Amino acid sequence: MPDARAARRINRAHWDSLAAVHGNDAYYDDEALIGGADTLGELEAAGVREAVGAVAGLDVLHLQCHIGHDTISLARRGARTVGVDFSPGSLEKARELARRAAVDVEFVQADACALPAELSNRFDLVYSTAGVLCWIDDLAAWMRSAAGALRPGGRLLLVDLHPLFQMVDRVDPLDLGFPYANDGGRSFDEDGSYAVLVAKAAATETVQYAHSLGETVTAAVQAGLRIERLDEHFDLARDPRGNVLPREDDGRHRLRVDGELLPLAFTLIARRP
Repeated sequence: MPDARAARRINRAHWDSLAAVHGNDAYYDDEALIGGADTLGELEAAGVREAVGAVAGLDVLHLQCHIGHDTISLARRGARTVGVDFSPGSLEKARELARRAAVDVEFVQADACALPAELSNRFDLVYSTAGVLCWIDDLAAWMRSAAGALRPGGRLLLVDLHPLFQMVDRVDPLDLGFPYANDGGRSFDEDGSYAVLVAKAAATETVQYAHSLGETVTAAVQAGLRIERLDEHFDLARDPRGNVLPREDDGRHRLRVDGELLPLAFTLIARRP
């Protein structure tokens, strides 16, 4: 297993290569975004409403923004947005999309666990979603960084895959290929992308980390945040991992084991006092 610094280099190369293949697909439709489409999903939109009501006039930090679709959508909703990512390839594409969409967004290359001082105490909302924590080796540092970016009274909105769902490699037959809680990271090497299953990323190696729901809540509390909501979600409009979940007759995706539903995602809302 590579050390944390080497793992970040590996993951950065992977996300640079994903930026090159994302954009002309159903998951990341660049042309629809440029044409005015709002990309916030149902959980993200509901979380924003619950956390702050509306973002118009607010300062919003989109943490781990990738190619900036939600960053641009939040700006269109009236927020002053800053997108942060560690991948220069992702940010290059995000800046080009914002330019083509004629939307004013600031993008900053930075480590999510060590945000620069100029982002401290600035934001009414730190927004991070989805599939973000599995790339973080130091969850406590991530939470401290997110909390430090908030001004007093500001809120963190974290929407992410549920750690139980992240354990599942295959539903039928059930196959588990990832731990529930942090065990120091796992190395993977696989083609494709959750968004473009047939595409081959140039850099396929990754290092990913498991974080239990308990570890996530505890890290938020220890960072000085006050938990206001923790919701678990048992059905989704689309499979965030591409092709793991079956689609049921109502068009929704669910995970059933022996007929019983397991959670797929969670929403955490926490406030800086």
